Amino acid sequence: MASMGTPKQEQQQSQVEKVKNSGVNMNNGSPTDDDKDEEMTESVLALFRSKEEEIERKKTEVRDRVQAYMGRVEEATRRLADIRDELDALIDPMRKEVAILRKKVDNVNRELKPLGQTCQKKEREYKESLEAFNDKNKEKAQLVSKLMELVSESERLRMKKLEDLSKNIENLH
Repeated sequence: MASMGTPKQEQQQSQVEKVKNSGVNMNNGSPTDDDKDEEMTESVLALFRSKEEEIERKKTEVRDRVQAYMGRVEEATRRLADIRDELDALIDPMRKEVAILRKKVDNVNRELKPLGQTCQKKEREYKESLEAFNDKNKEKAQLVSKLMELVSESERLRMKKLEDLSKNIENLH
């Protein structure tokens, strides 16, 4: 059986096969030396221990790398949090001032809306009143001119009557 692996794996596999073969020999009833058997057991135990140590060493290496990576991640997270805090400190005062100004602008807009409507209403009323005033002024001017005509006519008629009366009185004398 040809195995494909690293030389260390092949060496370990050959030692495992030796242990298996020694067990097979024992099962077949062929005698084996106790020394050879002990040697094999020690070899297998040594192989097992070396495998366990290698696994533990690799586990420790991986754990150390993960711990180091986690440490870098935590440090980067702390730096990002510090940077975010600094940015918030820079932005926050401006944000508050802008929010206050926006609220003031909104309040002024709310106050301006009814004032604008009132102003438009008053402008319409003013225009209507001005038109009525101008109409009444024209009417007044016409009435005054008519009155002047009537007064002039009345004076003329009275003068004529006075003259007539005066002539009648003179004619009577």
